[in-house]
Amino acid sequence: MSLTDRDQGAAGASATPPPGGGRRGPTVADVVRTLTTGPLPVRVTAYDGSAIGPADAGITLSIRSERGLSYLLTAPGDLGMARAYVSGDLALEGVHPGDPYEALRVLKDELRLRAPALAEGLALVRGLGWERLMPPPAPPQEAQPRWKRIVGGLRHSRFRDSTAISHHYDVSNAFYEKVLGPSMTYTCAVFRNPDDTLEEAQAAKYDLVAGKLALRPGMRLLDVGCGWGGMVRHAAREYGVKAFGVTLSQEQAQWAQAVIEREGLTGLAEVRHLDYRDAPWEQFDAISSIGLTEHIGVRNYPAYFGFLRDRLRPEGRLLNHCITRADNQAPHRSGAFIDRYVFPDGELAGPGRVISEIHDAGLEVHHEENLRRHYALTLAAWCRNLVEHWDFCVSEVGVGKARVWGLYMAGSRLAFERNGIQLHQVLATRNGPDAASGYPLRPDWLP
Repeated sequence: MSLTDRDQGAAGASATPPPGGGRRGPTVADVVRTLTTGPLPVRVTAYDGSAIGPADAGITLSIRSERGLSYLLTAPGDLGMARAYVSGDLALEGVHPGDPYEALRVLKDELRLRAPALAEGLALVRGLGWERLMPPPAPPQEAQPRWKRIVGGLRHSRFRDSTAISHHYDVSNAFYEKVLGPSMTYTCAVFRNPDDTLEEAQAAKYDLVAGKLALRPGMRLLDVGCGWGGMVRHAAREYGVKAFGVTLSQEQAQWAQAVIEREGLTGLAEVRHLDYRDAPWEQFDAISSIGLTEHIGVRNYPAYFGFLRDRLRPEGRLLNHCITRADNQAPHRSGAFIDRYVFPDGELAGPGRVISEIHDAGLEVHHEENLRRHYALTLAAWCRNLVEHWDFCVSEVGVGKARVWGLYMAGSRLAFERNGIQLHQVLATRNGPDAASGYPLRPDWLP
């Protein structure tokens, strides 16, 4: 199916016939027009010389190869676009690859897709050639689909969890140093105002956690899923706490232990490469879980919160900090792009489910706080860092992986801004005899 000259003019489109004379079938511009409705908010150009959309659009989607078109046609939605973008077969012109936020915002807000009628779709496919519907091999940055991961064990078995964590975190410590900044903190920061620096906001987050846990010198803190040891080091350095952290990432553990020694915190702070289920069997005064719940699987919440309860002394406090869905009806599993390229096997529940599971594990919830807008600000700062250090980051992890991180962080920022996902901190206690919680009548970390 082709557009008439009159229709092309109205849509702001143009198409250049292939060399050798008349049309040999539909152009990429024809495909775009068939699958969209209304005015296009961006310019689309293609390898076949065709183009559609306003010539003065601030953003151009350039489909650079037949493989890129096949990616888009064979995996509609975010997965096909991600494959084409990561492989370099689709370019977003007018935005930096380290922060494609504005392109994602425009596409989400203004692009209108439509499903063509059966006859229309068949005519289009016949004109393109059925080979266009043969999925090309996925880019090397893509993890296997869920059904193939069974060879690594059932979801959230120890080996499969370790493999999933390694896919995301064992990338390059030098890469993360540039993106995350000096704090090496890969979780939501807390901004007193939008002008705070990322480092100020991350320190404020750790102080907030420490305050909610009522940390004091001499206390014992367990930090599960501790990453590069940011909370462990902050608690030891600023509060005199003896802090122990565990992470499934070997590279994180090695980096954290080296910094602990360099900062003179040996004896107060320690990070080990361990599954949280293998943490020492002792009772701690406080436990922080900052960004681990997303990785354990919703069906494992009872065992997870039960494990944390058992590691708390009576009247000890737990602070659980995790991304959630915006409601309790949304699916737990992540979308295809996040699952294949970012967090394999990651799952999110609604905040009500998280709080209910904490209660059902025998803990008492005292306080909950939603930091959704803070995570949007955090992601914007990480994207700025990626843009600033783009050449270095590409040299460390390759351009495909760098594109993945830019796409994922910019898309996540948009999701937090639009209340697609949230970030909740939940504070609970393990009560002692006669329901003694040790918790004051009013929060003791507030002025």
